[in-house]
Formats: sequence, C-alpha cells, structure tokens
Amino acid sequence: MSVHALRARLTQVDIERLSARDPRARAVSARKVCARFSGSGLSEAERAAGEEILRIIAADAAEMVRRSLSVTLARSPHLPADLARKLAADVEEIAIPVIAGSPVLDDDDLIEAIRTGSVRRQKAVASRDIVSETVTTVIATEAEAEAVAVAASNDGAAFGHRAYDAVFSRFEDAPEVIERFIDRQSLPLELTERLISRISDAALQRMINRHALPAQVAVELAEGARERATVDLVEQAGLSPEPRRFVQQLQMNARLSPSLVLRALFRGHMTFFEHCIAELAGLEHPKAWLLIHDAGPLGLENVFQRTGLPQKIFPAVKAAIAAYHSLEMGGDGPRDVIRFRKALTERIFTQFQGAPDADLAYCLERLDMDVRGLFAGEDLAPALQASS
Repeated sequence: MSVHALRARLTQVDIERLSARDPRARAVSARKVCARFSGSGLSEAERAAGEEILRIIAADAAEMVRRSLSVTLARSPHLPADLARKLAADVEEIAIPVIAGSPVLDDDDLIEAIRTGSVRRQKAVASRDIVSETVTTVIATEAEAEAVAVAASNDGAAFGHRAYDAVFSRFEDAPEVIERFIDRQSLPLELTERLISRISDAALQRMINRHALPAQVAVELAEGARERATVDLVEQAGLSPEPRRFVQQLQMNARLSPSLVLRALFRGHMTFFEHCIAELAGLEHPKAWLLIHDAGPLGLENVFQRTGLPQKIFPAVKAAIAAYHSLEMGGDGPRDVIRFRKALTERIFTQFQGAPDADLAYCLERLDMDVRGLFAGEDLAPALQASS
C-alpha cells in the first residue's frame, strides 16, 4: 500500500520529496506525513501503512528528517511504542521531545532513560506532565541534581515518602535543589515542616508568600523562634486549606487575640474571621456564619457577646462586616487585593460613626501598622474625621 493510502492530500511533489536527495525536502514531506498520521480518521489498514512509512523516515540518515518525525509525533498516542523507544535512544535533539512528551513510553522506558541517559534526558523525564511515583523515586535516588530539581518543582511528578527522604538525604548541602519544592502548587504539611530548617531566608519568604504554613510552625516563627523570619499569621490564615484547624491551633497556643481577629477582618479574610468567632463562641461554623451575616441587628451582636472579645471592638467589627458586604474583590491579583483592603478600611472608618473616641483609638492600636501600611504616604485624617 502506497503513501496515497494516508489520504494526506499529498501532492506528487510531496511523494517525490520522501526519496529526494535533499534532506530538507525529505524533512518537509516527512512532517506532512507525520501530521496526517497523528490525526484521526484513518482505517486500520491506512494506519498500518502509515507505520511502515514512519519506520522508513525513522531510519533516514539525516537528523533533520528524523527530527521532523520526533517533533511532530512526540505527544501522539498513535506513535508505535517501538518507534518511540528508537527515537528516545537517538541523538538528543531527536530524543528529548519524545522522552519529555510521548504518552506511549512506559515507566520502564523512562527509568532506562534516567539510568543510561545524560542529564538532559533525565531532565526531560522529570519535566513530563505526569511522572509516576515509581519513576520519581528513581529520579530522586539516582538522577543528577539538575534533574531532581526539575522533578521537585513539577506538580505532575508524584513524590512518595521514599523520594522525599532521598532528596533531603542526597542534597542536604544543596539548598538550590531542595528549595525547588517551593515552586509546587501545594505542599504536604510534613514537607513544609522539613523545608523550614533547610532553606534560605529568601526561600522561606517565598514559601510563606506561596503556601500556608502549619499553624504551629507559623506561631513559632511569629513568636521569634526563628528571628530571621516574621510570619503574618493573618496572611497564613488566608492561605490555610483548613481554617478551622488553623484557628484551633492558634487558640491552643493563646494566639487567637482580639488584635488578630480584628486584623483578619480588616484584611478581608472573612472565612478565617468566621472560624475565629465560631471557635471563641463555642459554635459550629455554619451556625456562627448565619449569626455573623444576619441581615438583622441581633445575630452578630448575639454571637459576638459569646466570644469574650472586648466590647470596644464591636462597632468596628459591625462596620467591617457591613463594608465587606458592600464591596467586591476583583480578579487583578495582588494589586486588586491591596485596592480591596484599602477600600474596605476606608469604608469601615466611614461607617464607624458615633463610636466613642476611646473605642476608635483602641481599635487603631490593635491594627497599628496594618492600617497605616495600607495608607503609606497618605494622610489618615480624612478617614478618621469621617468616623468621628
């Protein structure tokens, strides 16, 4: 069966180019054949004929022709497994696309590339969209540092306890490898705790900004157990995937203070605030939520009185919740967060009317640098006057 069986809309010139002397002409034609082969709609006979043509292309002496095959079919599920392995063993310019992306290579193929290949091949395996725990463990225990670093930052690479242990053991004196775990979208709590003592100040700050630290770790850092780092517990609360547990830990460590609760509210961390109130009032979160967000005047006051928080901050809490409901958070990332917090603070002060000056001063003392930081370089007088 000829190349016409592929129904690739090949011209007579394309067909002639497959056997042309000029490797560039063969590469162009090979790319067109491969593109058609990677699509759907071919019968079994046509695909079988196509595979034979691919084998001819894969045996071409010119690298650019074989590279056309590699690049075009690197992520195709139709690439025959034996051809994928042949390409993966070719020179690196041809092998890397297939090693990094071919879905037909199995774990044994990838482990072979790790154990017998160069650092570039190891990195190609480590960067795949999905890397099984078996393969990741081999990378962690046997691959070069650069490849391990790639796997550490790859959310698609599944790490088990053995792989984590291997990385921390092998690269104890190589923070540039261990710190790459911070680039992942999420970190297990036990890994976060191990990273704390191993990474640089700059890396720790990156981790604080990107991931929620375990409550106990955040408390210890905030209390100065590690003087080189300062953790804003409120921001950690906003990142925590388990706000209830985070609040309970803070309460156990006597860190659930009026200042912290008020600061969270002023920063717009409503879920954390709700869990604080629920914990202090001895209620389940759903019931506390209903009382906090009661449209009438009684729910919030009732649940607040059960918390034991100072009555002086109640006007500010009431104003903050009203202001929160009157604003919307946009989608412009960190800049929008800053704008939202600033608008929320302004609205709170505007609605904080009729409160005694002593209560206002008390609340400002609780918030101190948080409020002033939002209005850095600005005059607070207008907002304060609006609240008086």
